[in-house]
Amino acid sequence: MSEFYDIRTLNGSRTRIVLDNGKLEEIAEAPFQGAAIRAFAGGAWGFVTTDCIDDLGEEIALAQRIARKIDRREDLKLAEVPKGKSMQVPVKRDPQDLSLEEKVKLLREIEDAAKVKGVSSTQAVYSEVEFTMHYTSSEGLDLESKMTRMGFVISAVAHRDGIYQTDGLGRAGVGGLELFDREDPVALARGVGKTAVELLDADTPKGGTFPVVLDQELAGVFVHEAVGHATEADIILEGDSCLEGKIGERIGSELVSVKDDPSLMLNGYYPFDDEGSLAQETVLVEKGILKSYLNSRETAARVGGVSRNARAEGTDRPVVRMSNTYIANGDWKLEEILQELGNGIYLAGSRGGQVSTAEGVFQFNAKRGYLVENGQKTSLLRDVSLSGKILETLLHVKAVGNDLKFNSGRCGKAGQLVPVSDGSPHLLIGKATVGGAG
Repeated sequence: MSEFYDIRTLNGSRTRIVLDNGKLEEIAEAPFQGAAIRAFAGGAWGFVTTDCIDDLGEEIALAQRIARKIDRREDLKLAEVPKGKSMQVPVKRDPQDLSLEEKVKLLREIEDAAKVKGVSSTQAVYSEVEFTMHYTSSEGLDLESKMTRMGFVISAVAHRDGIYQTDGLGRAGVGGLELFDREDPVALARGVGKTAVELLDADTPKGGTFPVVLDQELAGVFVHEAVGHATEADIILEGDSCLEGKIGERIGSELVSVKDDPSLMLNGYYPFDDEGSLAQETVLVEKGILKSYLNSRETAARVGGVSRNARAEGTDRPVVRMSNTYIANGDWKLEEILQELGNGIYLAGSRGGQVSTAEGVFQFNAKRGYLVENGQKTSLLRDVSLSGKILETLLHVKAVGNDLKFNSGRCGKAGQLVPVSDGSPHLLIGKATVGGAG
């Protein structure tokens, strides 16, 4: 392919409400529109954005001139596109039917529920985006997706005698206000407040190497950060991944299979990616064997594989991104996993952490932990972290639960944030480093 161009146009509206300790800190409702135009010529890309979404002939010509001026003259190719399909995601309860005042009232109910005895401060956030994305290309693709994304976040802080503890969670997805029916945010908020208070009396762990059980949230963050990013083909090509050159090799226990699937109607859903490729499942790891990388059209042409994971925030440039990334179910019940663990530590939730995909090492902070004695969870632990080497940890997986659960979030890369979900069943890891989370 010598020359090519594509156009993405976006238009919609965005609503955001923030309550901080009962005070309305932010309330915003605003329309947006824009277009992103890419041109491929002479082995290089030209990229132009504009607030206009009609009559983009001049912008196409400008993007082509930029690409030709770069003139890399490399043998750079684009892989074929598995053609996407247009889609309008159904909304069962339209948020447009609620006034701003009603949305504030809904959010206030959520925040109030977190104010259990002992909680000193709370914050709640409501977000809503309704948009249409239209994709066209010089190859004749003409696709449109229309959807609404909803979300809320609740957090609470408890403090006593100079000790501060926090808890929080967020839920987001495609569709309308049915998210609030499905997730029961008031009950979740009450749990957040209760956990923050309980952590004030929790023990701090003694550091060391132990067998551990990870709950679905922390295991999901692990698979996203430690495995998912390491399989993004642009990171592979940059020489920044410990999984470079390992296709077909064993990288984990035969109990571990990892998939990325943008067709699942979760927070990382899209009907086609930002290059018009059909959303389909990618098997990254199958029974411990690395099977494939995540690709854009450009990376698929370079490293092999199928292009379906080029994503952009708004009108930014598409880069290789995850969607809904998860460890597939095994056949262990949680009770059986805890019995198999015997004595060790159960780690739950995630407060973030650091990963080096190049060095293959990670460190995550859990929201909380529990000492496990004779297969039973006993004392609550706070300020607890998990660290280790990615490939060693994958090989040390001894049991995979049958209780796959997803959590929603936003993933940052290349200065862009995109909605994702990550998931996992409970995991038993035979050996991992546990320490204070600082």
